[in-house]
Amino acid sequence: MKNYWSLRLSKFIVMIGLLGPFISFGQFSPPKDLPPKKIILDEPYLFPINPGTQNWLAGTMGELRNTHFHAGIDIRTNNMAGVPVRAAQRGYISRVIVSPYGYGHVMFLTHPDGNISVYAHLDQYKGQVANYILNKHYEQKSFDLDLEFAPNQFPINRGDTIALSGNTGGSNGPHLHFEIRDENNEALNPLSFKFDEIKDALPPVAQKIALKAIGIDSRINGRNGRTEFYLLRNGSNYFLSNEIEAHGKIGIEILAFDRMDFSQFRCGINEIEMVVDSQKVFSQKIDKINFTQTQDIVSLIDFQTLKTRGLRFNKLYVDDGNPLKYYESGFNRGEINISDKPLNVQINLKDTYGNQSTIHLKIKPATHANYLALAPLSRPFEYEIANNTLSLHVKACSSKGKIMLYEKGDAITLEPNYKVIGHEVYLIDLQKIMPDSAATCQGMVPFHLTDNIPSTIEYTYYSDLADIHFKPNSLYDTLFLNVSKDHKGKSEIFSIGRSTEPLNSPIKITLKQIGEPDHSKLSVYYTEGRGYKFIGGTWEKEKVSFTTSELGDFILLKDTIAPLIHRIQCHASSARFRIMDNLSGIASYTATINGEWLMMKYDYKTGILQSERLDKTKLLKGDFELKVTDKIGNEKVYKQKIL
Repeated sequence: MKNYWSLRLSKFIVMIGLLGPFISFGQFSPPKDLPPKKIILDEPYLFPINPGTQNWLAGTMGELRNTHFHAGIDIRTNNMAGVPVRAAQRGYISRVIVSPYGYGHVMFLTHPDGNISVYAHLDQYKGQVANYILNKHYEQKSFDLDLEFAPNQFPINRGDTIALSGNTGGSNGPHLHFEIRDENNEALNPLSFKFDEIKDALPPVAQKIALKAIGIDSRINGRNGRTEFYLLRNGSNYFLSNEIEAHGKIGIEILAFDRMDFSQFRCGINEIEMVVDSQKVFSQKIDKINFTQTQDIVSLIDFQTLKTRGLRFNKLYVDDGNPLKYYESGFNRGEINISDKPLNVQINLKDTYGNQSTIHLKIKPATHANYLALAPLSRPFEYEIANNTLSLHVKACSSKGKIMLYEKGDAITLEPNYKVIGHEVYLIDLQKIMPDSAATCQGMVPFHLTDNIPSTIEYTYYSDLADIHFKPNSLYDTLFLNVSKDHKGKSEIFSIGRSTEPLNSPIKITLKQIGEPDHSKLSVYYTEGRGYKFIGGTWEKEKVSFTTSELGDFILLKDTIAPLIHRIQCHASSARFRIMDNLSGIASYTATINGEWLMMKYDYKTGILQSERLDKTKLLKGDFELKVTDKIGNEKVYKQKIL
């Protein structure tokens, strides 16, 4: 979805059932009241944590995350909350957001030069604005807030303490997330502001490269598909231990990260270029991030490898459908064509401080079969779909290697494209034939392929199992859609596409043939590892409709258990609880004391609720009540008389 922010919940959230709303980048759009014109500042930007002393980072701008580009720098706070956060420049507080998700407690300062500095995961706000925010919590009777301010409401001087650092929102540990955005709300690289507090003399680190065959006739060491290679290091130079033989059109990917002085964290690489035989063929530079494109990171990384193994390989070629603007124009999209002569490939990795590492490759034209040893098949057959090719691997049999492909009743005989030790490989061009199954010597292989969905037009797929509506921008590339239904115990599972293929914007799905007649508390969930993510759905007779930003397996489950409320303490000075839900997740919580609304600060990572009174001198006395509701409507109530 092209919005300003989309952060997925962690696996921990799935375990405790807090599969609640995601914070979107739409909440982080620029404040409405900007200065009428830019003013040249008389002082440079100040480092916001312990200015004047050496600091260390846990993340840099442009770092590849699972669902977005990291838009700022993560400043370490010695694993502690409560470190004073200083205003980087004079201006005014233009916006404050309080949320249990995403950036957590975040403050925006607008400056006379038109830039906006952003301070996220804060623990507390400081100054007059802190009391204003607390009053707004009680006025709106909500922990979640989104407040904008006029230029003269809360002016700020450079170096003022505006907040204390924390660990709120989607933070995985205490730190300050710091951004500098321009007047168009595009994130700039904070390190380009030359903060002396950060030192970096270390070059990027390259771990692996991957070569990917682009097209059915391409080969890498005798086979089609994608092959990874570990790299050897000599100083800041990297090499392969073995030669690569290839033929046809290929793309190269790298697994690499940047290092910072005195830090064990893996940071982003800002600039990558690839040179083939002294001619530059690819150049990528991330020095500014457009929040409307941040989710398009799925077109820059190898999405299938990310989903199956959690590794973020950076593509050094530009796929069709990639809308990002980080590439220098004038090259052949980074693809390399291997024909009749060896090619010398050099990949340069450079960080913001100019530290550089270089990868050296030599790719020879294929002269003979040079097979890499593949892991033996764990099943009689395996297959995957990448781009327009279906690769079917079948364990070798004593019979002559042939298979029968079936497409809508028609049968086609296919011989293996090549053989690997212990099995045979069949490559099927899905633009020419889209089989629903194959007969092999190891048995029938069901593909469940039902349709090919164009990426640029509005399209609706209809079937007995499901109707699926795609908007014109729902896909990055043509989707070869598979639809099927199975059971897990008494639950129904609908497979709609493959989780290894990303969506550009949500699609609408209507599931049919629901076997469970009782729809009360029955909802759609997305299967995610061993857990489930609540989606919900709207019922109409025997059908349920919902929208999703992911393809994969959808299961119908019932949630009949109310949330859990665990009392940590509840007395005159403080009320503190842990709440969690077994399946659908927490939807809402409300606390009252003698019938009056009481604010409870919420940390979804731990499930902790902590009271904060408007009048801090007033004790909690009388009838206390906490009501927690999950997303299906199951409700739990805790009551106590505080003496």
